Amino acid sequence: MTDDGPTYGRERLTEIYTQGMLAGQPPSLPPSYEALEAAAEAELEPEAFGYVAGSAGAERTKAANRTAFEQWRIVPRMLRDVATRDLSVDLFGETYPAPVALAPIGVQSILHEEAELGSARAAAGLGLPFVQSTAASETLEDVADAVGDSPAWFQLYWSSDRDVTESFVSRAADAGYEALVVTVDTPIISWRERDVEQAYLPFLDGEGVANYFSDPTFRDLLADPPEENPDAAVMKFVDVFGDASLTWDDLQWLAGLTDLPILVKGIVHPDDAILAFESGADGVIVSNHGGRQVDNALPAIEALPRVVDRLADSGYGDAPVLFDSGIRRGADAVMALALGAEMVLLGRPYVYGLAIDGEDGVREVCRNFLADLDLTLGLAGHASVAELERSSIVPADGSFELE
Repeated sequence: MTDDGPTYGRERLTEIYTQGMLAGQPPSLPPSYEALEAAAEAELEPEAFGYVAGSAGAERTKAANRTAFEQWRIVPRMLRDVATRDLSVDLFGETYPAPVALAPIGVQSILHEEAELGSARAAAGLGLPFVQSTAASETLEDVADAVGDSPAWFQLYWSSDRDVTESFVSRAADAGYEALVVTVDTPIISWRERDVEQAYLPFLDGEGVANYFSDPTFRDLLADPPEENPDAAVMKFVDVFGDASLTWDDLQWLAGLTDLPILVKGIVHPDDAILAFESGADGVIVSNHGGRQVDNALPAIEALPRVVDRLADSGYGDAPVLFDSGIRRGADAVMALALGAEMVLLGRPYVYGLAIDGEDGVREVCRNFLADLDLTLGLAGHASVAELERSSIVPADGSFELE
């Protein structure tokens, strides 16, 4: 339970209006996503902003992730006693105060000097799971220390060197991470026009490679330590970063390495969701990587109900399904939860907060998002996120009858 408890919305609004009206202190960050993104762009170097904001090709998937939410409408219900709202969720034997985690976003040092440590501390203060990226600017051990007793998950980019992959998994367990998020949609880096235009790949500057440079197995691959020959270490990182030869059999091998729950991230096809569970996954994250991998791909929110329904039809109806890609406001989370997700991952909004004001910026973005989610939930007539179901929303095209 966070300091806000089940009243995120009321307490946040009270704080904002009191400080604004009585003390003349309006919010330091814009509450709207569009203004937040513009403010972050003003703070960042063009190549850094392009790296975070950009997506694959013509960025049609990123745009479709957002417009696809317009295919659904929330149906508010009245007089249902929503004075107290419960946003908590249970997942893998743990109770989290809200159905929100901070998505794995790498190379956060190009956004702010506090990098992942600032984001992790902000998440920890709110009790939200922080998902530490493999491609991070701070080591997974340092991030675990920053989180303390609060929840953290480790996101794995599967190295072409199997020993390096095994070392990362072992380090994550030893550091106290509660789950392993295995990203399967990035076996190779995609064609991202903004990055190509800037000729910018931050890893070549030694950014986002802390987990590799600190890893004993990776260091054994080098003729000289990274401290002595960073250029050679970076090129070895490029050589071993991904593995395009992976199959579902390899996931079975990975599942045999650890007792941590495994969440497979990057699922959009229902058949792949089934294969994930048959291969040892404990949950899946419906995601198209925020549009960063395949241009003109299926929007993630369109994939979500198809995945949920196929799992239910195949005997996996109780299997955890999480959602990522396109979450910007509380209503987005409500719709994703109604479509069957148990938790959503918040991505670009929180790192824009980081770019503007470090840890405090991440905290403010997250508090605003939780307040929006809490208020939207209550105004829709639901006292808990557990009450959300498919009938809580309807298609926007009018092809429905209200139940």
